[in-house]
Amino acid sequence: MSSLSRPSFVSSSRRRSCPECRREIAVVAGRFARHDPQGARGSGELVSCPGSRRQAELGAVQPSLDGYVQPEFPGQLPLF
Repeated sequence: MSSLSRPSFVSSSRRRSCPECRREIAVVAGRFARHDPQGARGSGELVSCPGSRRQAELGAVQPSLDGYVQPEFPGQLPLF
């Protein structure tokens, strides 16, 4: 049997400072990713930061989760 090597893809989202907790948080599709505020787990409770899922400022968007970005021209996209 031969082992097939698969390419490893490193996915990285742009990060911006959360307006609530000031942590560097990933921004995907124009919103901050869900995250806990600093020190929130000291009591054992799961608490989301108020800045979680908040709309991010313009220019902070990762165009897609999988890295494929559609071209910015009108018309039919190529099949292959």
